[in-house]
Amino acid sequence: MVERHREELFRSNFMLRDGIWKLTGLELAARPRIPIMKDLPHDCIVHILSYGSPLDACRLAVVSSAVKDAVESDVLWGGFLPSDYLEIISRCMCPVKYKSKKELFFKLTSSLLIDGGLKTFSIEKATGKRCYMLSARDLYIAWSDNPLFWCWKPIPKSRFAEAVELRMTNWLEIEGKINTKILSQNTQYGAYVIIKLAHHRAYGLDVLPSKVSIEVGQFHSQRTINLSCKPNSKVFHERRDGWLEIELGQFYNDGICEKNVIMRLREVDGVHLKGGLLVEGIEIRPI
Repeated sequence: MVERHREELFRSNFMLRDGIWKLTGLELAARPRIPIMKDLPHDCIVHILSYGSPLDACRLAVVSSAVKDAVESDVLWGGFLPSDYLEIISRCMCPVKYKSKKELFFKLTSSLLIDGGLKTFSIEKATGKRCYMLSARDLYIAWSDNPLFWCWKPIPKSRFAEAVELRMTNWLEIEGKINTKILSQNTQYGAYVIIKLAHHRAYGLDVLPSKVSIEVGQFHSQRTINLSCKPNSKVFHERRDGWLEIELGQFYNDGICEKNVIMRLREVDGVHLKGGLLVEGIEIRPI
């Protein structure tokens, strides 16, 4: 309700004309048909912009020099940053240096390794919503500590120091957990397992359907998917980073109380062997 009120207030003062945000309500109140944004106090402009999104603010910078100055405000970008951004950047593997909160905001739109390299954190450029990826080391993967079944190794173009390749098993189970308190409130999220198929070494993955599921408190969703030994299968979505992803499910984070999000990929019904699946991690991002 609060976010809806903020958006209504913002849009009551601006409207989109020919792809450009322009002042409406405030200009008409004082001087019909003549923009007066340059006459508004700096703090007032910053306050108005704060009711929009980071994308809105960047677009509105072309309205006038006064708005452009306001878009550089630390107060504005501090409101777009996560409230606990200092704690988050303190967990980064590499120091995060910045001269302004706007610069920090855009640095956080790129994935940063946190928690000893077990996770990545980023925010969406358009909205400032939080995104996480849990590395394979941060997941429960059945039998992954047994080198007969799984092989841990560095993978080119991976975000993490290592990923894990399935050599052979008849019990495929991958599970990740994350708490809703570290996610953005009032946001619909999707969870995706990030994988590759070992070249000419994938086998047995398509014999039986696998189950993917999401649990958040009393909410539970589950469906079956047909894995494939070929990367061009419809079940895989090719990412810009060269990896493939499989959607595990979606959930809504209302932010009312803390809940664990449990995400799973399982195929444990068959007795046949399967292998050739490389797992980088599970990504949780707004949709």
